[in-house]
Amino acid sequence: MKPGIIENAEAESVATTLRARRIGLSGAGSDLIAVMRHDCPVCRSEGLASRAQVALRAGGREIVVSLLHSSAETPAPGEIGLSESAWQRLGVSEGDPVEIAHAQPLASLAEVRRRIYGNRLSDGAFSAIITDIAERRYSDVHLSAFVTACSAVPLDTDETISLTRAMVDVGERLQWPGTVIVDKHSVGGLPGNRTTPIIVSIMAAEGLIMPKTSSRAITSPAGTADTMEVLAPVDLDVSAIRKVVEREGGCIAWGGAVNLSPADDVIIGVERVLDIDAVGQMVASVLSKKIAAGATHLVIDIPVGPTAKVRGADAADTLERALSSVAQAFGLRTRVMRGPGAEPIGRGIGPALEAQDILAVLQGQPGAEDLAHRACELAGGLLELADAAPAGEGYARARACLESGRAWAKFQRICEAQGGMRAPPVARFQQDMIAPYSGRLVSIDNRKLATVAKLAGAPMAKAAGVALQCRLNQMVDAGAPLCTIHAESPGELDYAAAYAVSDGPIFGIEAL
Repeated sequence: MKPGIIENAEAESVATTLRARRIGLSGAGSDLIAVMRHDCPVCRSEGLASRAQVALRAGGREIVVSLLHSSAETPAPGEIGLSESAWQRLGVSEGDPVEIAHAQPLASLAEVRRRIYGNRLSDGAFSAIITDIAERRYSDVHLSAFVTACSAVPLDTDETISLTRAMVDVGERLQWPGTVIVDKHSVGGLPGNRTTPIIVSIMAAEGLIMPKTSSRAITSPAGTADTMEVLAPVDLDVSAIRKVVEREGGCIAWGGAVNLSPADDVIIGVERVLDIDAVGQMVASVLSKKIAAGATHLVIDIPVGPTAKVRGADAADTLERALSSVAQAFGLRTRVMRGPGAEPIGRGIGPALEAQDILAVLQGQPGAEDLAHRACELAGGLLELADAAPAGEGYARARACLESGRAWAKFQRICEAQGGMRAPPVARFQQDMIAPYSGRLVSIDNRKLATVAKLAGAPMAKAAGVALQCRLNQMVDAGAPLCTIHAESPGELDYAAAYAVSDGPIFGIEAL
């Protein structure tokens, strides 16, 4: 009997071709998932165990998926159910024939095992691993092993350079006219601090080119792309980015939509679940995307504070050395600028609330002066690095651009060029956290505050998060609001509020 579609379980022999069935499974991490009936003749004859890696072919495409067994009616015998990610990558339609076979062993996993035992890896090893990751040949189990192996024994400088190069090589690279293309990155760990849209607006208004590609949240309540998406579309392809930059000089787009360092987006998904952000992987993640985006001059913001990601001078020194040495290896001019990290910068934490802060700064409204100040510091440093302002004069020039309204006008034009500006949503449910007694606010736990925002639904629920009502060293009265929790459902509001009062104080108040 020729291989073909199985019509029933009583066929004389078992073919290796099944009918595609879309099962609507999403949110399965980085895995591409396929589902087959546990009693399917193909499963039984080929020994395809649950969680096995299998190769699927259809229409000239091939993908590697993780196989799950099901005892439900769907998929039926003779069908193979595909998750949304697998369905899209395989490019099939309902009922199309799909060939299934055991996946070939991945040679690069031997390098992952070597790294688990503490051995250093070469350029070739990282290239093989990252190529397989970008092609989605690694399951989440494999990815977790790789991320953990590179965290438990930190990457050295040579390995970080190799990892960065491999991540650049597997994706797209953008090129721009001119010799100066500016960019900015924050290492994160500080809630709020949404300076990027303000900086892009200033730089573009000052005549520099800043094609900013940003990430979504990894372990925070919002990434720049999450926040910008509240105000304008960010899922721009390469052609759309070019049009926006040619027209306005800058953009704020989601990097995951343009295949820049595609392996990084897969790795980030696992890091988010594991809550791991090791130095070597962080450096490779940051710089691979900047290099791929065509940047020549880069300012890096490192907030330093007791509950920030970087907690002290020693950790900041280590990260600065790593960033600077790897950037130098690729000819990328960098300037690292440390900033305050004892409290959030801005008032909002969560996409819509951070977007409101951005609008307040650009429109010259009161309430977020610390965000305006830090944005102008970083924009000023970038102007000086790009020789667009004399040393020591960058801040004043950036501030003048902001206060004149030119940055606000430019931001509006960028939003329109990206698909149209829109208003941030407002959460339906809100609850204040109040001061238990009067005194001076002496500390804020940034990590716990970020956790409250995430429990409230951020970043998936765009209007969710936390709005600060006070600042460090401010006097507060008993019963006064310290912050307001915003949520899109009452359950998330209750969950976040319960955590806020049950896991130790977020706000440290020195009693009068």
